[in-house]
Amino acid sequence: MKKYLEILKECPLFRDVSEDSLTVMLHCLGARVESFDKKYTVFAQGAPARYIGIVLSGSVQIVQNDYYGNRSILSHVSPPQVFSEAFACAGLSSLPVSVVANEWSEVMLIDCSYILHTCEKHCVHHQKLIYNLMKDLAEKTVHFHQKMEITSKRSTREKLMAYLNAMARDRGSDRFEIPFDRQELADYLEVDRSGLSVEIGKLKREGVIRCEKNRFELL
Repeated sequence: MKKYLEILKECPLFRDVSEDSLTVMLHCLGARVESFDKKYTVFAQGAPARYIGIVLSGSVQIVQNDYYGNRSILSHVSPPQVFSEAFACAGLSSLPVSVVANEWSEVMLIDCSYILHTCEKHCVHHQKLIYNLMKDLAEKTVHFHQKMEITSKRSTREKLMAYLNAMARDRGSDRFEIPFDRQELADYLEVDRSGLSVEIGKLKREGVIRCEKNRFELL
């Protein structure tokens, strides 16, 4: 676990926890690390909602498939972010989403019950861990509402511009990269890919944006 300590110290779940305490906590939590190839399903929709995941390298996507097989990308998760904590904490009998590796990735898995229930050793930082988890859940709720605001726009153009403006604001620059290819961006915005490509072409011709693959610039 030592090689992951630097990235874990940046993880929201372990915010303000010392390295020595973190090493002890990982043992108490029964944390384990697994690697996944690109497109491998880390958690399958319908599986028990038991584990919290932390991306150590690579990235994963939270996706949802409806009855007709249409895919919607809910979020993109990169190091050192946490995923599936809301479902695990809620005690759901099954996951309403799938988690899929976007590239070769290493993920730390922690049984949520070990976090919510203090161990017999009464680790000094366990209460801090629970506080960090609640704060992370609150921040995720805010991000979820931001996505809802984007996808609630009426047209593909409005959705795209709302997303690009949000990315520019988050990055603090008019030039930025997005974590999606064209199909993934369409799935995230919940629009048709061909319609999305048409709108991107129009915006480029109108001088509103400049883009190449996943690199965008707002003009």
